[in-house]
Amino acid sequence: MRSVEEAFTADSDSPHARLLGLAYRLTGSIADAEAVLRQARARFAGPGSEKDSPGHCTNDELSGAVGRLSVDRALSGAARREHYVGPWLPEPIVTLEEPVRLVDPLARITRAEDVRMAALRVLQQLTPEQRISLVLHENFGVPFEEIAGMLGCTSTTAGQYAARARRIMIEARPPRRVPATEQHELVAAMLAALAAGDQWRLARLLHPHVSVHGDSDGKARTALRPVHGRDKVTRFLFSLMRKYPSPTPSNVRSVLVNGDPGLLLPGVSSGNVPSDSVVVRVVGFAVRDGCVAEIHDIVNPDKLTGISRSNLSG
Repeated sequence: MRSVEEAFTADSDSPHARLLGLAYRLTGSIADAEAVLRQARARFAGPGSEKDSPGHCTNDELSGAVGRLSVDRALSGAARREHYVGPWLPEPIVTLEEPVRLVDPLARITRAEDVRMAALRVLQQLTPEQRISLVLHENFGVPFEEIAGMLGCTSTTAGQYAARARRIMIEARPPRRVPATEQHELVAAMLAALAAGDQWRLARLLHPHVSVHGDSDGKARTALRPVHGRDKVTRFLFSLMRKYPSPTPSNVRSVLVNGDPGLLLPGVSSGNVPSDSVVVRVVGFAVRDGCVAEIHDIVNPDKLTGISRSNLSG
């Protein structure tokens, strides 16, 4: 049995990153995931703890508490998404490409194949019950009997939720992660084609079934519906870059978006949106068959609060 402080301290050999990853997968939000861990920590530590020996806990007890709290947030989050304007994407985990401390829990989470943006996009389209059953059982080994208790259903139903979720994920075939060098080269070639105004060259870098998924909640300008196909995506990208004062803004920065090479761009104002309401734009990519297959254009400022303007300089 470890102390609660050890369990929730990223600088020790602890399940902190694992628990944060669990909450992030279920909620799709870094802020919600961190709030879940704070709640779980409070439940086990200090006076008023629900344990007989406050300050200590087992890994199973922690996982169960974080799972239950994440389930509550995932279910309530589904109701909020009903009023979301346009597509909803997970909050991106954006890290700079300089070496990071291995103990950084967010950096550790992004190493997982299923946390890449293309996979999380599909995962977050599942019903909360399907997502909860799949993640808890397949990623964290939680028995269906325990999942059923969280969802208020039978273990058979929980198993059916997971099976249906697994089929959806398989059928969606989100692009797999490719070597960072390959993705870097593609992104650089795209920027060069945009700067040169070469539509043919840009289109050749895109997969025939390429798609753009924008996320703004109506608070910034992006596609309000997914954009599909080379021609439409090419036009969308050139339209997007025309919003900037130069073909490729000088302060575009290469970053990692959920562990994959992407871009961090300065925000631009548009229409009735005040210029200070769009801090940055995060663009993620997924690659298939040597071409860009998915583009994730995230401009909702509520999902980018952890990224400061200073990230764009230097």
